[in-house]
Amino acid sequence: MTNPFPRRPASRLLRRLGAAALAALLAFCAVPAGAVTVVPPGNRNADQPDVPAGAIRRTSQTRGTFDAKYEKIRNLIATNDELRGKIDKAARAYGIDPIHIVGALVGEHTYNVDALDRMQTYYVKALSYLEAKVVFAYEGESVTDFVARPEFRACAGAKGDEALWSCRESVFNTAFRGRTVDGRSYPDNRFGAVFFQPFYAGQTFGLGQINPLTALGVSDLVHRVSGYPDLDPDKAPEVYRAIMDPDRSLAYMAAVIRSSIEAYREIAGVDISGNPGITATLYNVGNPRARAAALAADNKARAGAGQPPRLPEENYYGWLVNDKLPELEPLAR
Repeated sequence: MTNPFPRRPASRLLRRLGAAALAALLAFCAVPAGAVTVVPPGNRNADQPDVPAGAIRRTSQTRGTFDAKYEKIRNLIATNDELRGKIDKAARAYGIDPIHIVGALVGEHTYNVDALDRMQTYYVKALSYLEAKVVFAYEGESVTDFVARPEFRACAGAKGDEALWSCRESVFNTAFRGRTVDGRSYPDNRFGAVFFQPFYAGQTFGLGQINPLTALGVSDLVHRVSGYPDLDPDKAPEVYRAIMDPDRSLAYMAAVIRSSIEAYREIAGVDISGNPGITATLYNVGNPRARAAALAADNKARAGAGQPPRLPEENYYGWLVNDKLPELEPLAR
């Protein structure tokens, strides 16, 4: 079966979508009230999709194994009553099942980085980032100045932080990525890697392994629900502290998952709230609004051709979560 969730940030369609095109696609794919398809539980793929070479390489470099990393994060959650209580509190605050947070934690710490042995270490690291002299910039141009360029005018009317930063990412992909603009060459790389990861490209942080761009995309939701201060891209150390602090990290995780569920319901007419493997997949690959729009457009085309709709499928990361649900569900109760 074709996997609509490739490991790369998006398909070629999503790469080509500029802000105006994405807005038009979202409007075109608006779902009528009541026209929602429920994604059933479990994996659509009988076998686990291929694990990316990067994940294999990172794990081999530490002389670890995926099985050992899985057991470490599972046991950390199972033996830490305080952590489970915080997971449950965050899930209730954002109206999601705790299994979605558990699944994302398991996926991140199985395939990306090892979980730290002690929760206190995360708090210490969070405070240390306040002293870090880092900025979100590329070759001396801050991201705030960058998104003030005329190319980003189409994003001015975006409603909410997620729509705003998703629009800006689309503009970057179409107008700057891999191009030379005003005499400056921009890497053929993700917006988040170019402007938001000054330590080294591809890095995510904290218990939830959240990257700064993802956190900025749900900042307004987290502020509204949890009361944490709005994040400012001009204050990078505070963004890093937010995603390193375990309590705040769990709020951002819950917000990201809730936003993915809402995006798929509203844009693609698909309810993924009963399948933690799908929400974990989206947590892994990101950009849920554009992905939901692409799925919706594909299904409209399929309907016109008399074909049944395509449901979202899990990737290697989400497949593990669904496969391990008998072990993980007791941790979410």
